[in-house]
Amino acid sequence: MIDRIQSALARCGISMWRINETVEETAELFFVRKELDTRRTKDVRKYEVTVFRDVDGQPGGEPTRGSTSVKLISAMDDGQIDEELRGAYYAAQFASNPYFELTDPTTAPMIEKTGELAGAPLAQSAGKMARALFAPDQHEDAFINSAELFVSRSAQRILSSEGTDVAYTDAKVSGEFVVQCKQPEDVEIHNDFEYGELDEQALSDKVAEALTFVRDRARAQRILKSGRYDLVLSGNAVVEMLSYYVDRSSAFMVYGHYSTWQNGDDAQGEADGERLSLTLQATQPYSAEGIPMADLPLLDSGKLLAYHGPNRFCRYLGVKPTGSYEKVSCANGTVPFEELKKGPCLWAVTFSDFQLDVMSGHFGGEIRLAYLIEDGKVTPVTGGSVNGSILEAQKDLTFSTQRYVTAKYDGPYAMRLKDVSIAGPGE
Repeated sequence: MIDRIQSALARCGISMWRINETVEETAELFFVRKELDTRRTKDVRKYEVTVFRDVDGQPGGEPTRGSTSVKLISAMDDGQIDEELRGAYYAAQFASNPYFELTDPTTAPMIEKTGELAGAPLAQSAGKMARALFAPDQHEDAFINSAELFVSRSAQRILSSEGTDVAYTDAKVSGEFVVQCKQPEDVEIHNDFEYGELDEQALSDKVAEALTFVRDRARAQRILKSGRYDLVLSGNAVVEMLSYYVDRSSAFMVYGHYSTWQNGDDAQGEADGERLSLTLQATQPYSAEGIPMADLPLLDSGKLLAYHGPNRFCRYLGVKPTGSYEKVSCANGTVPFEELKKGPCLWAVTFSDFQLDVMSGHFGGEIRLAYLIEDGKVTPVTGGSVNGSILEAQKDLTFSTQRYVTAKYDGPYAMRLKDVSIAGPGE
Protein backbone atom coordinates (compact mmCIF):
# COMPACT_ATOMS: atom_id res chain seq x y z
CA MET A 1 0.00 0.00 0.00
CA ILE A 2 2.86 2.42 0.75
CA ASP A 3 4.22 1.84 -2.76
CA ARG A 4 0.78 2.62 -4.18
CA ILE A 5 0.57 5.84 -2.16
CA GLN A 6 4.04 6.95 -3.23
CA SER A 7 3.17 6.25 -6.87
CA ALA A 8 -0.04 8.25 -6.50
CA LEU A 9 1.83 11.18 -4.97
CA ALA A 10 4.16 11.19 -7.96
CA ARG A 11 1.23 11.02 -10.41
CA CYS A 12 -0.41 13.97 -8.65
CA GLY A 13 2.77 16.05 -8.78
CA ILE A 14 3.05 16.27 -4.99
CA SER A 15 6.71 16.56 -4.04
CA MET A 16 6.46 17.21 -0.27
CA TRP A 17 4.65 14.66 1.86
CA ARG A 18 4.65 12.41 4.94
CA ILE A 19 3.09 8.96 5.28
CA ASN A 20 2.12 7.52 8.68
CA GLU A 21 1.28 3.81 8.63
CA THR A 22 -0.34 2.22 11.69
CA VAL A 23 -0.91 -1.50 12.05
CA GLU A 24 -2.79 -2.24 15.27
CA GLU A 25 -4.27 -5.33 16.86
CA THR A 26 -6.54 -5.05 19.88
CA ALA A 27 -8.24 -7.39 22.33
CA GLU A 28 -11.35 -5.87 23.93
CA LEU A 29 -13.35 -7.16 26.89
CA PHE A 30 -16.68 -5.74 28.09
CA PHE A 31 -18.11 -6.70 31.49
CA VAL A 32 -21.45 -6.30 33.23
CA ARG A 33 -20.71 -6.77 36.93
CA LYS A 34 -18.17 -9.61 36.92
CA GLU A 35 -19.65 -11.38 33.91
CA LEU A 36 -17.94 -11.10 30.53
CA ASP A 37 -20.60 -9.68 28.21
CA THR A 38 -18.65 -9.19 24.97
CA ARG A 39 -15.24 -10.24 23.70
CA ARG A 40 -13.90 -8.61 20.54
CA THR A 41 -10.65 -8.50 18.57
CA LYS A 42 -9.56 -5.99 15.94
CA ASP A 43 -6.77 -5.93 13.40
CA VAL A 44 -6.58 -2.58 11.65
CA ARG A 45 -4.18 -1.05 9.13
CA LYS A 46 -4.43 2.73 8.66
CA TYR A 47 -2.63 5.28 6.51
CA GLU A 48 -2.52 9.02 7.07
CA VAL A 49 -0.90 11.12 4.36
CA THR A 50 0.08 14.74 4.97
CA VAL A 51 0.80 16.83 1.89
CA PHE A 52 2.61 20.18 1.93
CA ARG A 53 2.24 23.00 -0.56
CA ASP A 54 4.12 26.26 -0.95
CA VAL A 55 2.16 29.36 -1.88
CA ASP A 56 3.83 32.45 -3.34
CA GLY A 57 4.03 35.28 -0.82
CA GLN A 58 4.23 39.01 -1.34
CA PRO A 59 6.76 40.23 -3.91
CA GLY A 60 10.21 39.91 -2.43
CA GLY A 61 8.94 37.87 0.54
CA GLU A 62 9.20 34.19 1.39
CA PRO A 63 6.45 31.85 0.25
CA THR A 64 4.05 30.45 2.79
CA ARG A 65 3.66 26.75 3.41
CA GLY A 66 0.40 24.90 3.98
CA SER A 67 -0.50 21.32 4.75
CA THR A 68 -3.50 19.02 4.82
CA SER A 69 -3.89 15.41 5.93
CA VAL A 70 -6.12 12.64 4.58
CA LYS A 71 -6.75 9.07 5.68
CA LEU A 72 -6.52 6.25 3.15
CA ILE A 73 -7.40 2.55 3.26
CA SER A 74 -6.11 -0.33 1.18
CA ALA A 75 -9.61 -1.02 -0.20
CA MET A 76 -9.41 2.17 -2.27
CA ASP A 77 -8.50 1.81 -5.92
CA ASP A 78 -5.83 3.99 -7.54
CA GLY A 79 -8.38 6.46 -8.84
CA GLN A 80 -9.85 7.01 -5.37
CA ILE A 81 -6.40 7.49 -3.86
CA ASP A 82 -5.51 10.04 -6.56
CA GLU A 83 -8.75 11.91 -5.94
CA GLU A 84 -8.14 12.11 -2.17
CA LEU A 85 -4.56 13.31 -2.62
CA ARG A 86 -5.44 15.92 -5.24
CA GLY A 87 -8.19 17.22 -2.98
CA ALA A 88 -5.78 17.48 -0.06
CA TYR A 89 -3.16 19.24 -2.17
CA TYR A 90 -5.75 21.73 -3.41
CA ALA A 91 -6.94 22.42 0.15
CA ALA A 92 -3.38 22.90 1.44
CA GLN A 93 -3.07 26.26 -0.33
CA PHE A 94 -5.88 27.62 1.86
CA ALA A 95 -4.18 26.44 5.07
CA SER A 96 -0.91 28.25 4.57
CA ASN A 97 1.31 29.43 7.41
CA PRO A 98 4.56 31.36 7.62
CA TYR A 99 7.29 29.39 5.89
CA PHE A 100 9.08 26.67 7.88
CA GLU A 101 11.56 23.93 7.06
CA LEU A 102 10.20 20.41 7.04
CA THR A 103 11.35 17.82 9.55
CA ASP A 104 14.98 16.77 9.19
CA PRO A 105 15.32 13.29 7.63
CA THR A 106 15.97 10.29 9.86
CA THR A 107 16.52 6.68 8.90
CA ALA A 108 16.92 3.80 11.34
CA PRO A 109 16.01 0.12 11.77
CA MET A 110 12.74 -0.87 13.43
CA ILE A 111 12.76 -0.28 17.21
CA GLU A 112 10.94 -3.07 19.02
CA LYS A 113 9.29 -2.42 22.39
CA THR A 114 10.25 -5.05 24.95
CA GLY A 115 8.45 -6.42 27.99
CA GLU A 116 5.56 -8.78 28.70
CA LEU A 117 2.84 -6.49 27.36
CA ALA A 118 4.67 -6.11 24.04
CA GLY A 119 5.48 -9.79 23.64
CA ALA A 120 2.72 -11.86 25.23
CA PRO A 121 -0.48 -12.87 23.39
CA LEU A 122 -3.08 -10.12 23.69
CA ALA A 123 -5.69 -12.48 25.14
CA GLN A 124 -3.27 -13.55 27.86
CA SER A 125 -2.48 -9.96 28.84
CA ALA A 126 -6.18 -9.05 28.78
CA GLY A 127 -6.94 -11.97 31.08
CA LYS A 128 -4.29 -10.91 33.59
CA MET A 129 -5.52 -7.32 33.69
CA ALA A 130 -9.14 -8.46 33.98
CA ARG A 131 -8.25 -10.54 37.04
CA ALA A 132 -6.39 -7.56 38.51
CA LEU A 133 -9.41 -5.35 37.80
CA PHE A 134 -11.84 -7.53 39.72
CA ALA A 135 -9.53 -8.77 42.49
CA PRO A 136 -10.58 -5.99 44.94
CA ASP A 137 -14.27 -6.37 44.08
CA GLN A 138 -15.12 -8.48 47.13
CA HIS A 139 -17.69 -6.31 48.91
CA GLU A 140 -21.46 -6.45 49.07
CA ASP A 141 -22.10 -2.72 49.52
CA ALA A 142 -19.69 -1.40 46.83
CA PHE A 143 -18.89 -3.11 43.53
CA ILE A 144 -17.91 -2.68 39.88
CA ASN A 145 -21.13 -2.49 37.90
CA SER A 146 -19.51 -2.35 34.43
CA ALA A 147 -16.05 -2.27 32.88
CA GLU A 148 -14.26 -2.11 29.55
CA LEU A 149 -10.69 -3.33 29.02
CA PHE A 150 -8.51 -2.85 25.93
CA VAL A 151 -5.07 -4.32 25.27
CA SER A 152 -3.42 -3.17 22.06
CA ARG A 153 -0.18 -3.67 20.20
CA SER A 154 0.82 -1.52 17.24
CA ALA A 155 3.54 -1.00 14.66
CA GLN A 156 4.18 2.52 13.38
CA ARG A 157 6.10 3.48 10.25
CA ILE A 158 6.85 7.06 9.21
CA LEU A 159 8.14 8.04 5.75
CA SER A 160 8.66 11.46 4.23
CA SER A 161 9.69 13.07 0.98
CA GLU A 162 12.73 14.45 2.83
CA GLY A 163 14.10 10.94 3.34
CA THR A 164 12.69 9.86 6.72
CA ASP A 165 12.04 6.14 7.10
CA VAL A 166 11.66 4.95 10.69
CA ALA A 167 9.47 2.42 12.48
CA TYR A 168 8.73 1.17 15.98
CA THR A 169 6.34 -1.02 17.92
CA ASP A 170 4.26 -0.03 20.93
CA ALA A 171 1.78 -1.60 23.35
CA LYS A 172 -0.62 -0.35 25.98
CA VAL A 173 -3.51 -1.37 28.18
CA SER A 174 -6.41 0.99 28.84
CA GLY A 175 -10.03 0.99 29.83
CA GLU A 176 -12.67 2.30 32.19
CA PHE A 177 -14.87 1.02 34.97
CA VAL A 178 -17.84 2.28 36.97
CA VAL A 179 -18.10 1.60 40.69
CA GLN A 180 -21.43 1.72 42.50
CA CYS A 181 -22.74 1.81 46.05
CA LYS A 182 -26.51 1.62 46.54
CA GLN A 183 -26.91 2.43 50.25
CA PRO A 184 -27.69 4.79 51.90
CA GLU A 185 -27.64 6.70 48.58
CA ASP A 186 -27.32 5.12 45.14
CA VAL A 187 -24.05 6.51 43.73
CA GLU A 188 -21.85 5.73 40.74
CA ILE A 189 -18.32 6.99 40.02
CA HIS A 190 -16.63 6.64 36.63
CA ASN A 191 -12.90 5.84 36.44
CA ASP A 192 -10.47 5.34 33.57
CA PHE A 193 -6.93 3.98 33.35
CA GLU A 194 -4.04 3.60 30.91
CA TYR A 195 -0.66 1.90 31.37
CA GLY A 196 2.31 1.37 29.10
CA GLU A 197 3.19 -1.86 30.91
CA LEU A 198 1.32 -4.83 32.33
CA ASP A 199 0.89 -3.18 35.75
CA GLU A 200 -1.56 -5.44 37.54
CA GLN A 201 -0.87 -4.05 41.01
CA ALA A 202 -1.47 -0.44 39.93
CA LEU A 203 -4.86 -1.37 38.47
CA SER A 204 -5.91 -3.35 41.56
CA ASP A 205 -4.87 -0.46 43.80
CA LYS A 206 -6.87 1.99 41.68
CA VAL A 207 -10.00 -0.18 41.88
CA ALA A 208 -9.64 -0.66 45.63
CA GLU A 209 -9.36 3.09 46.11
CA ALA A 210 -12.36 3.72 43.84
CA LEU A 211 -14.49 1.27 45.85
CA THR A 212 -13.58 3.09 49.06
CA PHE A 213 -14.40 6.43 47.49
CA VAL A 214 -17.82 5.38 46.17
CA ARG A 215 -18.73 3.86 49.54
CA ASP A 216 -17.78 7.08 51.30
CA ARG A 217 -19.57 9.16 48.67
CA ALA A 218 -22.80 7.29 49.40
CA ARG A 219 -22.47 8.30 53.06
CA ALA A 220 -21.08 11.81 52.51
CA GLN A 221 -22.75 14.78 54.18
CA ARG A 222 -23.56 18.18 52.73
CA ILE A 223 -22.04 20.11 55.62
CA LEU A 224 -19.04 21.78 53.99
CA LYS A 225 -18.95 25.48 54.83
CA SER A 226 -17.65 28.17 52.52
CA GLY A 227 -14.23 29.49 53.40
CA ARG A 228 -10.55 29.12 52.73
CA TYR A 229 -8.92 25.74 53.32
CA ASP A 230 -5.64 23.99 52.84
CA LEU A 231 -6.54 21.78 49.88
CA VAL A 232 -5.11 18.32 49.18
CA LEU A 233 -5.45 17.01 45.62
CA SER A 234 -4.53 13.50 44.50
CA GLY A 235 -4.30 11.29 41.42
CA ASN A 236 -5.43 12.79 38.15
CA ALA A 237 -6.10 16.19 39.73
CA VAL A 238 -2.35 16.52 40.39
CA VAL A 239 -1.67 15.70 36.72
CA GLU A 240 -4.14 18.40 35.67
CA MET A 241 -2.44 20.98 37.91
CA LEU A 242 1.03 20.24 36.53
CA SER A 243 -0.28 20.48 32.96
CA TYR A 244 -0.10 24.26 33.41
CA TYR A 245 3.69 24.17 33.24
CA VAL A 246 3.76 21.72 30.35
CA ASP A 247 1.32 23.74 28.26
CA ARG A 248 2.79 27.17 29.03
CA SER A 249 6.25 26.03 27.92
CA SER A 250 5.06 24.63 24.58
CA ALA A 251 6.46 26.22 21.42
CA PHE A 252 2.91 26.80 20.22
CA MET A 253 2.00 28.87 23.29
CA VAL A 254 5.24 30.86 23.21
CA TYR A 255 5.15 31.54 19.46
CA GLY A 256 1.53 32.69 19.67
CA HIS A 257 2.40 35.03 22.59
CA TYR A 258 -0.07 33.20 24.81
CA SER A 259 2.91 32.57 27.08
CA THR A 260 5.70 35.05 27.80
CA TRP A 261 8.01 32.45 29.31
CA GLN A 262 11.63 32.47 28.15
CA ASN A 263 14.30 29.83 28.72
CA GLY A 264 15.95 30.52 32.04
CA ASP A 265 12.88 32.24 33.52
CA ASP A 266 11.65 31.32 36.98
CA ALA A 267 8.33 29.84 35.86
CA GLN A 268 7.21 29.21 39.43
CA GLY A 269 7.99 32.64 40.82
CA GLU A 270 8.84 33.25 44.46
CA ALA A 271 7.97 30.18 46.50
CA ASP A 272 8.32 29.07 50.12
CA GLY A 273 7.33 25.45 49.43
CA GLU A 274 8.80 22.83 47.13
CA ARG A 275 10.44 24.03 43.94
CA LEU A 276 9.10 22.21 40.89
CA SER A 277 11.28 19.80 38.91
CA LEU A 278 9.57 18.35 35.83
CA THR A 279 10.77 16.18 32.94
CA LEU A 280 8.92 15.35 29.73
CA GLN A 281 9.27 11.63 29.10
CA ALA A 282 9.55 10.08 25.66
CA THR A 283 7.10 7.18 25.60
CA GLN A 284 7.84 6.51 21.92
CA PRO A 285 11.14 6.73 19.99
CA TYR A 286 9.71 9.06 17.31
CA SER A 287 6.98 11.65 17.11
CA ALA A 288 4.29 11.41 14.45
CA GLU A 289 6.45 13.70 12.31
CA GLY A 290 9.43 11.35 12.56
CA ILE A 291 11.37 13.49 15.06
CA PRO A 292 13.65 11.36 17.29
CA MET A 293 12.44 11.80 20.88
CA ALA A 294 14.30 11.69 24.19
CA ASP A 295 13.47 12.64 27.75
CA LEU A 296 13.52 16.43 28.06
CA PRO A 297 14.16 18.22 31.40
CA LEU A 298 11.55 20.98 31.56
CA LEU A 299 11.77 22.66 34.98
CA ASP A 300 14.62 22.50 37.46
CA SER A 301 13.72 24.04 40.84
CA GLY A 302 11.11 26.13 39.02
CA LYS A 303 13.50 27.35 36.31
CA LEU A 304 12.39 26.82 32.70
CA LEU A 305 14.95 24.77 30.77
CA ALA A 306 13.38 24.17 27.36
CA TYR A 307 10.56 24.70 24.89
CA HIS A 308 8.92 21.67 23.31
CA GLY A 309 6.54 20.89 20.49
CA PRO A 310 6.08 19.89 16.86
CA ASN A 311 8.42 20.81 14.05
CA ARG A 312 6.67 23.95 12.77
CA PHE A 313 6.47 25.90 16.01
CA CYS A 314 9.96 24.91 17.13
CA ARG A 315 11.29 26.12 13.75
CA TYR A 316 9.52 29.44 14.24
CA LEU A 317 11.25 29.89 17.60
CA GLY A 318 14.61 28.82 16.24
CA VAL A 319 14.95 25.85 18.62
CA LYS A 320 15.55 22.19 17.87
CA PRO A 321 12.23 20.38 17.24
CA THR A 322 11.47 17.97 20.07
CA GLY A 323 8.21 16.37 19.02
CA SER A 324 5.01 16.38 21.08
CA TYR A 325 5.21 14.63 24.46
CA GLU A 326 2.42 12.70 26.16
CA LYS A 327 3.98 11.99 29.57
CA VAL A 328 5.42 14.16 32.33
CA SER A 329 7.37 13.09 35.40
CA CYS A 330 7.66 15.12 38.59
CA ALA A 331 10.64 14.60 40.89
CA ASN A 332 9.04 16.40 43.83
CA GLY A 333 7.86 14.72 47.02
CA THR A 334 9.07 15.34 50.57
CA VAL A 335 6.23 14.36 52.93
CA PRO A 336 4.55 10.97 53.51
CA PHE A 337 0.92 11.11 52.40
CA GLU A 338 -0.48 10.45 55.88
CA GLU A 339 1.42 13.47 57.15
CA LEU A 340 0.54 15.57 54.10
CA LYS A 341 -3.18 15.29 54.82
CA LYS A 342 -3.05 16.00 58.52
CA GLY A 343 -5.70 18.54 59.45
CA PRO A 344 -7.01 21.00 59.23
CA CYS A 345 -7.47 20.51 55.48
CA LEU A 346 -9.87 19.35 52.79
CA TRP A 347 -8.80 16.34 50.72
CA ALA A 348 -10.87 16.50 47.53
CA VAL A 349 -10.78 13.15 45.73
CA THR A 350 -13.49 13.15 43.06
CA PHE A 351 -15.01 15.98 41.04
CA SER A 352 -17.76 16.32 38.48
CA ASP A 353 -15.13 17.90 36.22
CA PHE A 354 -11.83 19.25 37.56
CA GLN A 355 -10.08 21.56 35.10
CA LEU A 356 -7.25 24.08 34.93
CA ASP A 357 -7.35 26.98 32.45
CA VAL A 358 -3.86 27.27 30.98
CA MET A 359 -4.49 30.87 29.90
CA SER A 360 -5.46 32.25 33.30
CA GLY A 361 -4.10 29.63 35.67
CA HIS A 362 -7.54 29.28 37.29
CA PHE A 363 -8.50 25.81 38.47
CA GLY A 364 -11.74 24.48 39.84
CA GLY A 365 -14.41 21.85 39.87
CA GLU A 366 -17.59 20.71 41.62
CA ILE A 367 -16.84 18.37 44.51
CA ARG A 368 -18.39 14.89 44.42
CA LEU A 369 -16.39 13.57 47.37
CA ALA A 370 -13.94 15.19 49.76
CA TYR A 371 -12.69 14.42 53.24
CA LEU A 372 -12.88 17.24 55.77
CA ILE A 373 -10.04 16.63 58.19
CA GLU A 374 -10.08 18.68 61.38
CA ASP A 375 -9.76 18.18 65.13
CA GLY A 376 -8.57 14.61 64.59
CA LYS A 377 -11.78 13.70 62.76
CA VAL A 378 -12.27 12.71 59.12
CA THR A 379 -15.71 13.43 57.63
CA PRO A 380 -16.74 12.50 54.06
CA VAL A 381 -18.49 15.50 52.48
CA THR A 382 -20.08 16.25 49.12
CA GLY A 383 -21.27 19.34 47.29
CA GLY A 384 -19.70 22.74 46.84
CA SER A 385 -16.79 23.64 44.61
CA VAL A 386 -13.08 24.42 44.51
CA ASN A 387 -11.92 27.74 43.03
CA GLY A 388 -8.27 28.75 42.94
CA SER A 389 -5.32 30.01 40.93
CA ILE A 390 -2.12 28.10 40.31
CA LEU A 391 -0.33 31.46 40.27
CA GLU A 392 -1.19 31.86 43.94
CA ALA A 393 -1.01 28.22 44.95
CA GLN A 394 2.46 27.63 43.46
CA LYS A 395 3.99 29.87 46.13
CA ASP A 396 3.62 27.13 48.74
CA LEU A 397 3.32 23.58 47.39
CA THR A 398 4.01 20.33 49.21
CA PHE A 399 4.07 16.92 47.51
CA SER A 400 3.73 13.40 48.87
CA THR A 401 6.55 10.88 48.79
CA GLN A 402 4.01 8.27 47.60
CA ARG A 403 4.03 7.96 43.82
CA TYR A 404 1.31 7.68 41.18
CA VAL A 405 2.16 6.17 37.79
CA THR A 406 0.06 6.01 34.62
CA ALA A 407 0.85 5.98 30.91
CA LYS A 408 1.00 9.80 31.00
CA TYR A 409 2.35 10.62 34.47
CA ASP A 410 5.01 9.53 36.93
CA GLY A 411 5.13 11.62 40.08
CA PRO A 412 3.74 12.32 43.54
CA TYR A 413 0.33 10.88 44.32
CA ALA A 414 -0.82 14.03 46.14
CA MET A 415 -0.11 17.73 46.59
CA ARG A 416 -1.13 20.23 49.25
CA LEU A 417 -2.05 23.82 48.45
CA LYS A 418 -2.55 26.51 51.08
CA ASP A 419 -5.50 28.85 51.58
CA VAL A 420 -7.73 27.86 48.62
CA SER A 421 -11.27 29.22 48.28
CA ILE A 422 -14.01 26.62 48.76
CA ALA A 423 -17.73 27.29 48.24
CA GLY A 424 -20.02 25.17 50.38
CA PRO A 425 -23.22 23.52 49.07
CA GLY A 426 -25.90 26.03 48.17
CA GLU A 427 -23.77 29.05 49.03
